[in-house]
Amino acid sequence: MKITAISTIVVNARMRNWVFVKMQTDAGITGWGEASLEWKTRGVVGCVADLAPLVVGLDPRRIEHLYQTMYRHSFFRMGVVGMSALSGIEQACWDIFGKSVGVPVYQLLGGAVRDTVRVYDHLGGGDMDAIYLDVQPERMAEHARSCVDAGFSAVKALVVPVSQPLDGLVPVRAAERCMAAIRSAVGDDVDILVDLHGRTTPAMAIQFAAALAPYRPFFFEEPCPPENVDGMAHVARAITIPVATGERLVTRFGFRELLEKGACAVIQPDLCHCGGLWEARKIAAMAEAYFVAVAPHNPLGPIATAVNTHFGFATPNFLIQEAVRADVPWRDEVVIGAVAPVRGLHAPPTGPGLGVEIDEAVAARYPFRQEVLMQPLHHDGSVADW
Repeated sequence: MKITAISTIVVNARMRNWVFVKMQTDAGITGWGEASLEWKTRGVVGCVADLAPLVVGLDPRRIEHLYQTMYRHSFFRMGVVGMSALSGIEQACWDIFGKSVGVPVYQLLGGAVRDTVRVYDHLGGGDMDAIYLDVQPERMAEHARSCVDAGFSAVKALVVPVSQPLDGLVPVRAAERCMAAIRSAVGDDVDILVDLHGRTTPAMAIQFAAALAPYRPFFFEEPCPPENVDGMAHVARAITIPVATGERLVTRFGFRELLEKGACAVIQPDLCHCGGLWEARKIAAMAEAYFVAVAPHNPLGPIATAVNTHFGFATPNFLIQEAVRADVPWRDEVVIGAVAPVRGLHAPPTGPGLGVEIDEAVAARYPFRQEVLMQPLHHDGSVADW
């Protein structure tokens, strides 16, 4: 079996474009992957086109060989744009491999190590301009209650606003009010994951953690920008909440220092950016040696959700899966065989390969649109400078 063509289909899903990778073979098997990357759509599409000639004509089942060919071909290593393109191509290879032997991809990864995959839902950041108003905590609490009513046992919230390098008590108290409202709404049986989006310095992250710790967050995600691993490690040592990070890192080499310095308790590789399924398994294996759990980053499209579900079923130190339900109402219409949680859990996929196919007619209704880059604001209305 040989790869005959690789192309992309771009679907606009309001806040971001989904980039689907379509791989065709001379055996008549088509494989799908996802390479979505916010605000870099045209760059990723171009990189897919640049990488395609390196693997067209080769056997798609030689996944490690194809990965090494694409990754090591150029003198300069690829950043997140190129690695996203490579990830989508790699996922499509697994889809074809599974279809060629009639089994789900997780079976090719060693088989299931659990019966279900736990999924958490998003509360988002709400109206961040109103986070200092008394109505904001109640809005987030109401949303949290609806998630629990839908069967989720874990929710994630962005309760921490953009802050100055060193800020006063006002934003800390605002975050605390939101967290208190959510905990009161869901009770102690539901886990609350706090995402900071790298908005704070280590000094401010430590202050926010001290205020939120009594509400027992499940983990503290990206408490400071990920460029400085020592800063992340400083936060991890100074607070009692487990730190999670890694969504902006690519390849196992990007995770090495993070693990060596004990900078987190949970890593969050994005399987559409880090290098695909097999690279994510290598990253997870590294983390396992450090007793670090894996909770993949996944705010993207329906193929990404399918890919992450297979990863979750086959990865021993998998913790919990991020999923998006409410970005666009037609989300699951774009794919045939969409993966959706039932009472906050994913069941093992049963179809061959990734188990999903793109409905190209539906996808064509939502063509590429340039995303609007949102600039974060401080609570005083000034534009954040980092």
